[in-house]
Amino acid sequence: MNRFFLDFVTTLTVVLLAGCAVRPNGGPDLGKAPLLEGLGEHHYAVTTTKPLAQRLFDQGMILAYSFNHQEAARSFRNAAKVDPDCAMAHWGVALVLGPNINAPMDDESVPEAYAEAQRALQLADRVTPRERALIEALAERYPAEPVEDRRTFDEAYAAAMQKAARAFSDDADIAALCAESMMDLSPWDYWTKDLEPYPATKEFLALLDAALAIDPGNPLANHLYIHAVEYGRPELGVASARRLEAMIPGAGHMVHMPSHIYIRVGDYHEGVLANQRAVQSDDTYVTQCRQQGIYPLAYVPHNMHFLWACATLEGNKALAISAAEELAEQTNEEMMLVPGLETLQHYWVTPLFAYVRFGEWQRILDIPAPPDYLPYPNGVWHYARGMAFARTGKFQEAEQELARVDEIAASPLMARLKIWEINSFASVLQVGAQTLRGELAMARGDVDAAVEGLREAVALQDQLAYDEPPSFHYPVRQSLGVALLAAARPAEAETVYRKDLEEYPENGWSLYGLEASLREQGRDQDAAATHERFETAWTWSDITLESSRF
Repeated sequence: MNRFFLDFVTTLTVVLLAGCAVRPNGGPDLGKAPLLEGLGEHHYAVTTTKPLAQRLFDQGMILAYSFNHQEAARSFRNAAKVDPDCAMAHWGVALVLGPNINAPMDDESVPEAYAEAQRALQLADRVTPRERALIEALAERYPAEPVEDRRTFDEAYAAAMQKAARAFSDDADIAALCAESMMDLSPWDYWTKDLEPYPATKEFLALLDAALAIDPGNPLANHLYIHAVEYGRPELGVASARRLEAMIPGAGHMVHMPSHIYIRVGDYHEGVLANQRAVQSDDTYVTQCRQQGIYPLAYVPHNMHFLWACATLEGNKALAISAAEELAEQTNEEMMLVPGLETLQHYWVTPLFAYVRFGEWQRILDIPAPPDYLPYPNGVWHYARGMAFARTGKFQEAEQELARVDEIAASPLMARLKIWEINSFASVLQVGAQTLRGELAMARGDVDAAVEGLREAVALQDQLAYDEPPSFHYPVRQSLGVALLAAARPAEAETVYRKDLEEYPENGWSLYGLEASLREQGRDQDAAATHERFETAWTWSDITLESSRF
């Protein structure tokens, strides 16, 4: 999931501890861990005399590798109950209570993590050398009491894991766990804006390459490889995406993960299929396990959010709108009102974005205003209404809606609140306001002002940090291209569409615009070739385009 909810999880911890004693990573002891189906065949032998303890340990590892840390903790705890002398069961509990790329460590987990790591250390004289290396490394990760800044401990753990990876260079799991320890030091910050890997990125990519050379089916290595390359070099992640498609069908997040690559390389329908399978997988899992906490609150709806995004890019209106509406229904409206959890409001307004994308103007105008105490949804609502009024020729009303978007976007509160600690609500609303400003100018026939306004909107969108799905709901270049064609500037429109196709490869919206720009330049042969690409891209579409946006 991208740089997922780092600040969100901290607040969620407080809320859930107060309400139902659930921690975001380890969680409570929910009783006997169920033996789950569909978790694949991955096995990591540990020192135990109890086959059930080994099975529960393997299950915990798969769940941890799938970022379902709470359920993993339950499996590891039960493995320790079956065999209290199984050092690696205690190690597993301590492992999943720690930070990961999607969540910081909460203070409430520190005492248990420390105690379990120390218990594993006490039992380490009876385990294999590679188990001992993992146990000794993890002991570096946890202080006895919470500290304000964990950096020293996380760096010590990563250094110890690097030592273990060098000592056991034939062990794919150790290499992958080492890579994860390094990725945790700079969550989601692995590439420069120029798409160059940082030095540390090169190091953990080498570890992941080594792990996959040893075991191409290693679940953690494939999972982490996708996250490591999705922003900078997504094409490198295609092999891991293909492997994960059916590797662990019972873990919804792993089923979903290939779509992080597919959306980046233009294979939008495979992204749709991956998320449909993930939704089904998680529905079964959450129902069977009565799962609470972070996984159903944030990971599960992420699948539906991604389904909406991929369906939109392939032009599947019915599926995109259905996914958007279901996502809004899934969003916990009580939780999104909790201070620090307002980011869930972004899920809640997805139907408005979907209606704008597919030109459902009357549908937008029929929607009542969100409550006043939800400023971000109000801003999106005014943006959507402004687009609807502009498209239907009601310019004065569109101006009024634009003024409200500008006003809300300028609020200090909107600058402070962010979508999963990545892009502020203000930055998203600013893109929307500037897009509306340009579209309103175009609707009035002032194409020069439209081009100028939409160029500014594109510049604002380009400043948004990487997130998947993107924080703003569609590529504004697709509106800019329309404006340039209206201004009889087809060569510039061609450049704009080609740039959009670099960011969203083979998307039908921009292929349609590119074809139009080529025909306007008299390049009929190039246009015909582009039309063939468009027909392929639009295989799953249920709409007819008249331009690159509605």
